[in-house]
Amino acid sequence: MSTKKDVINQFGQNALAYIHSPLHEKGADLQVLIDSIEKRGKEAVLDVATGGGHVANAIAPYVNQVTAFDLTPQMLKAAETFITQNGHTNVSFVKGDAEAMPFQAETFDVVTCRIAPHHFPNVDAFISEAYRVLKPNGQFLLDDNVAPENNTADHFYNQIEKLRDKSHHRAWKKSEWLSKIEAGGFTIDALFCFDKVFAFDSWCDRMSLTDIQKKELTALMVNTPSSLKETFHIHIKEDQVISFQGQAIVLKARKS
Repeated sequence: MSTKKDVINQFGQNALAYIHSPLHEKGADLQVLIDSIEKRGKEAVLDVATGGGHVANAIAPYVNQVTAFDLTPQMLKAAETFITQNGHTNVSFVKGDAEAMPFQAETFDVVTCRIAPHHFPNVDAFISEAYRVLKPNGQFLLDDNVAPENNTADHFYNQIEKLRDKSHHRAWKKSEWLSKIEAGGFTIDALFCFDKVFAFDSWCDRMSLTDIQKKELTALMVNTPSSLKETFHIHIKEDQVISFQGQAIVLKARKS
């Protein structure tokens, strides 16, 4: 429960930063996600943890109706302003929990979730809910940052994310996502992988970190073993972290 309170606090305070974040607004993964959806123009789409509303905004012109769904009231309000300013009138906004959705079974043709599941304390419950609210043969599109398969690198990545953002729960490995989604009853159709470069200052600033917090993260990344510096392509100049590189996936699955 404390993680969810942290999510509401963190994202409530930083909603506008996510609306205008280049990684969220213009990331290459967004277009791949939208292109991967089979669209006939009649679909009802649920965008879980809509955040800044970028997926809902991008898919709205191609489908019948979109429900933008989020735990944080301030994020929903910011997303509504963003989406309505773009002229979309087929998007509704609903507050709620990804692990206990307030929708009837077999309501949606498509469920999407982008750059959010690493905040969910129980991703198995989220997968189960996505399966429940989808119609038979419905499409499930998951997009999130992932941890490396190597356990040491996995630990390091989740450590720095948690230090930056206490609402971070866990970035899962690709292999873990594949296993969980198949165990949830889905058939996996496609998996796309992306390298993702994080500019250190903007990465920190989206969470409104203090100078002390940024120094703690800097020290951890500067002093980490060279093998991890190579894995994450940590760019350091004059003892300052300039950027590092992670990975994200877009996974397309279907309700069996």
